[in-house]
Amino acid sequence: MYRNDGFRELNRQESLRRLAEATVGRIVHTRDALPAVLPVNFLLEESGAVLLRTSASSELVRAVDGAVVAFEADEVDVAAHSGWSVVVTGPASVVSDPDEHERLVRTGPRSWVPWPVEVFLRIEPELVTGRELVGGRTLYGIDPPP
Repeated sequence: MYRNDGFRELNRQESLRRLAEATVGRIVHTRDALPAVLPVNFLLEESGAVLLRTSASSELVRAVDGAVVAFEADEVDVAAHSGWSVVVTGPASVVSDPDEHERLVRTGPRSWVPWPVEVFLRIEPELVTGRELVGGRTLYGIDPPP
């Protein structure tokens, strides 16, 4: 978190609760040695792991399997100048256990663009951070400039 920026820091439990309410987030990874960001739908597991479903032949799978990535989701109310953001950072891996894969086919996130052969990616939550701005007021009770 950035100290003295006026936002309220969310603890891990609050952050995961907010993340569970979101339906779309962004996975941040490295592509050709450059940062890449991709919007995705997801499901948050009870453990706090982020679960994605995508094509087995996708560039995303090749880029993130075994790599440390970040995943971010947020909610913003532009009119009220309020919102929150949560970031999960940790290793991503393809779910390789056949029994778990079959279970996730039934219970996991649904792909918005189904593919003939899909895999599940899991991001383990080694670091979970969150921040919130409520009602357009800073942590110090000062209204931000218009």
